[in-house]
Amino acid sequence: MWIGIISLFPEMFKSITDYGIISKGIKKKLLKLKFWNPRDYTKNKYHNVDCNIYGGGSGVLLKAEPLIKSINAAQYKANGYAKLIYLSPQGKRINKSYIKNLLIYKKLILVCGRYKGIDERVINSYIEEEISIGDYILSGGELPAMVLIDVLARLIPGVLNKKSSNDTDSFFNNGLLDCPNYTRPKILKNMEKVPDILLSGNHKKIKEWRLQQSLGRTWLKRPDLFKKKKLTKEEKILFDQFKNNYFKKNFFKK
Repeated sequence: MWIGIISLFPEMFKSITDYGIISKGIKKKLLKLKFWNPRDYTKNKYHNVDCNIYGGGSGVLLKAEPLIKSINAAQYKANGYAKLIYLSPQGKRINKSYIKNLLIYKKLILVCGRYKGIDERVINSYIEEEISIGDYILSGGELPAMVLIDVLARLIPGVLNKKSSNDTDSFFNNGLLDCPNYTRPKILKNMEKVPDILLSGNHKKIKEWRLQQSLGRTWLKRPDLFKKKKLTKEEKILFDQFKNNYFKKNFFKK
């Protein structure tokens, strides 16, 4: 996947390009990131990139001309169609299905706003889609862009060492949260011990236990997700067992 990024602060992206999964994807040549700074398309890169808002009010806005020149440069470099996305709190909130659909596009251009945002004319004339990572305000679009790139990178075939690593993560695990996970040592002082089933070597039983725990966790922590889940016969049996054990355990606590 090729991703062009338009940002006043491209240096921020070193935190993801130099480390972890995204760095691996870049080194494997499965992911390519290119940057354009609107400051490079102004006469004075520190004073001509933003301006006060017409009509008065607080804050400044990124000017249209440097952004348009940046977008044009990115589109030219893309050498073909690249979906143009603006990271904005007013955009559609991303979720699992949206991310999977976004993978269809092999090339993206992400526009990171700053201050009060960007000139509305750029949105109306150039932006194809506005997306958000949550109902809150950040200082700019760089962090949401990093989140989006990280989520996408994990789904690009070959970036993760094992595809199953992603398939069992929360939300991608058949719409459920992940089950509890443990590692060495088996016993930690004054803490719960690792469930015996995980040490049994019985892979069929372990798989059932993990599914049961995923169902139970989703029911407890994200009832909104659980309501959307249509349970199979096996899942219903496992969930009923979990629920009965949960109520028994918490009844005796009282």
